[in-house]
Amino acid sequence: MSKFSPINEQMDLILRGTEEIIPIEDLEKKLEQSRKDDKPLQVKFGCDPSRPDLHIGHSVVLRKLRHFQDLGHETVLLIGDFTAMIGDPTGRNKTRPQITLEETKRNATSYIVQASIILAEENLTIVYNSEWLGKMEFSDVIKL
Repeated sequence: MSKFSPINEQMDLILRGTEEIIPIEDLEKKLEQSRKDDKPLQVKFGCDPSRPDLHIGHSVVLRKLRHFQDLGHETVLLIGDFTAMIGDPTGRNKTRPQITLEETKRNATSYIVQASIILAEENLTIVYNSEWLGKMEFSDVIKL
């Protein structure tokens, strides 16, 4: 017997407040496989800590992640610390300036504290994209 709720109950919660899921059939298949294998899905959300505070739009996604947590699935908060330091290299987006490593770390810490208000910490993994992007050669970074 699976520790996960029946698929229709999971879908009811996941679809609550959702406009559209593309493709919904794939999500249903993943939930069915998860239930069959008794293994949680891993649902990820990434954000660049380019500012000290999350905004209201982030809360929509975080609340949906919480729904997945409530259903027994794992969540991953991907902090784009490496990409936040780059900002918008084209200069077209003034809301994404280059920031220092210290600012990035401070903002990332703030994001985690704020996200933890909504997300259950015991079911949350936090990863930083600098863990793999920081190993890139300069020429590869330029291609970003």
